[in-house]
Amino acid sequence: MRTVTDMTSVALAITDGVPLFELAGPCAIFGPLPSGHFGPWYDFTVCAPPRARVGGWFRADTPHGFDQLAAADTVIVPACHDNAHNPPGDLVDAVRAAYDRGARVASICTGAFVLAAAGLLDGRRATTHWMHAALLAERYPAIDVDPNVLYVDEGQILTSAGKAAGIDLCLHIVRTDHGTSVANAIARRLVVAPHRPGGQAQFITNPVPPSENTGLVDVLSWAITHLDQPLTVHDLARRACMSSRNLNRHFTSITGATPLQWLLTQRIHRARELLENSSDSIDHIAESVGMGSAATLRRHFNRAVGIPPDTYRRTFRTSSCADTDCGADNVPGNRTRLPDSATLRYADRAAG
Repeated sequence: MRTVTDMTSVALAITDGVPLFELAGPCAIFGPLPSGHFGPWYDFTVCAPPRARVGGWFRADTPHGFDQLAAADTVIVPACHDNAHNPPGDLVDAVRAAYDRGARVASICTGAFVLAAAGLLDGRRATTHWMHAALLAERYPAIDVDPNVLYVDEGQILTSAGKAAGIDLCLHIVRTDHGTSVANAIARRLVVAPHRPGGQAQFITNPVPPSENTGLVDVLSWAITHLDQPLTVHDLARRACMSSRNLNRHFTSITGATPLQWLLTQRIHRARELLENSSDSIDHIAESVGMGSAATLRRHFNRAVGIPPDTYRRTFRTSSCADTDCGADNVPGNRTRLPDSATLRYADRAAG
């Protein structure tokens, strides 16, 4: 049985004419990092046909063809140049071979059409850029296409919406493999949001005017510093000087989630940080994030993340925490083996 940290090699598949933006995120996140930053990192390979064009301005200079995809632990397929045509047959075959071998396969934007052509999305929930979701559903009716989310994690298969959502998916993969602290550090280095949950809407159809957003930003900041308290929608509304009904409307317009969903996401996020970086007991962490009891934390954490907090701690605790008493079976350097079916789910869907 493989552990998430066994998945050390990442291959990026480039097709001729691939948009530049969809390549930048995976290259920056999985590619070589400055020495000494995060310890052992991914072995990153770019695979492409000879002299493949990138964004209309560059050409890919790599000795690796699609045949190398099957050797990778994780295969990432970014957007295709033109999804109106069938994706390259050799790429489809290589992606299918990698999957059959046990690789984790992820798509960004219209890369989902490659996974669909390989038969990997049949019977699964998947997403792509909202502009192309209808075509994906029409061409491959066996797929449960969700056009409203940033990314979908189905375990061995992951799909994301277009453009910046690809960065969210890549950070989600790092968070799955290495934990929240490392993913947050990568996000800070890239100057991007550390965590946009996969269930967040791809775009907000009715943005609130900036003058109204300012007060809500203050409320969000205040709530994050008071997660140890049993906050309610009424508490947030009173802080924002508006009615609960207006708060719900503005909150959903700006964040794509209800206040309670957002609060649960923040509590789970904070719990993950404490599990990784502290030796606090589960009971103490539950109180610190406003869950009240260890039983409540375990229930919500398991639903949101896919594994119990104790297992998460043994898997992702930092080296400094490993030198202290962080719980049972606390052996420095030890990594808990996760069941193959365990996937780290996004927290905002736990409240649904």
